[in-house]
Amino acid sequence: ASPDAAVIEEVKLGQALVAAHGTKCFAVITVAMDGDKIAAAYIDEFQIMDSTATTPVPNAEAMFADKLGENMQLASKRVNSEFYSNNMTKAGSTVALDANYAAIEAYVAGKTVTELEAEIAGKEAAAVVDAVAGCTLVDTLGYINGILDAAKK
Repeated sequence: ASPDAAVIEEVKLGQALVAAHGTKCFAVITVAMDGDKIAAAYIDEFQIMDSTATTPVPNAEAMFADKLGENMQLASKRVNSEFYSNNMTKAGSTVALDANYAAIEAYVAGKTVTELEAEIAGKEAAAVVDAVAGCTLVDTLGYINGILDAAKK
């Protein structure tokens, strides 16, 4: 490590399953805490997607094939960011999904739970999107609330 590298004495991990974006997917959000600060966060979401164009979650075929429609599977949005981002482009998005996640993850890094809660307190969803540089996801507030949930665990 370099002489000016931060020393982390104890890292605690928290994880939450949340519905950060609508009713057709779920997110798994993981947070690494360095004391009372968020050292890092990681967002991924899972949704039923076209099996002819996406990479499934492990065991998707064995577990879900008989329960889903033809050519459908459970898949990670992050793993399939290019496919999912293409759909977002059709709705007017100019930022890829994984880049949006990265912007949110960067925004929360170094903040305490209290600081993050204060920053979003009473704000409408659109104001939170505007606060996160490089992010255009309309449900940014949902992802940040998920990060807070994971950080508190």
